[in-house]
Amino acid sequence: MSFGKFIWSAIGKKVVMALTGSYLGLFLLVHLIGNSTTFWGADSFISYASHLHALGPLISIFEISLLAIFMIHIVFAAFLYFENITARDKRYYKQNNAGGRTWGSRTMPYTGLLILLFVVLHLNAFRGIRSADVAIIVHNTLSNPLIALYYVISLIALIIHLSHGFWSIFQSLGLIGEKYENFIKCGAKIISVAGGLVFIAIPVLIIFCPSFLK
Repeated sequence: MSFGKFIWSAIGKKVVMALTGSYLGLFLLVHLIGNSTTFWGADSFISYASHLHALGPLISIFEISLLAIFMIHIVFAAFLYFENITARDKRYYKQNNAGGRTWGSRTMPYTGLLILLFVVLHLNAFRGIRSADVAIIVHNTLSNPLIALYYVISLIALIIHLSHGFWSIFQSLGLIGEKYENFIKCGAKIISVAGGLVFIAIPVLIIFCPSFLK
């Protein structure tokens, strides 16, 4: 089988989803570490932003590659979603149930769309601002209760999406057997919730502790 035929096969699409999902997961981890500097105060957060801006053109290259990976992930997710709908029969349904259908797996397309919308709005709100202004802009933006609520809802969608996505990466790449399946599923949920709560803590602290990030 040629590389092109493999990529567009059912297994190939899942492998592409797993690889692009791994890249996006790594980005989230880096972003999480960077955002965690907010807990050490505005100066730490500004210092983190300054180090990022010092990378200059590398930031633009990274953003373009991230956008490309994101779009590939979305396109292949759409193909798999519609193929599953058209190909689903009783046998397929039983196989899915046997594999352990979860709320996370059932809502993947919907949480994915919510995440896509959130990313677009988030980048539009914070892209291109000066390092010296980053803390005050983040604080002023998330001081709006409606915006903070929207962020929290979007981040909950991210938690649900990742709770299945992390496990799916291991499954699609053939990295787990039945012996470790439950362990990986449990680990995926713990990692997703823990990481999501760190992100969620930022708007929550800004709303309930006005001095936070000032």
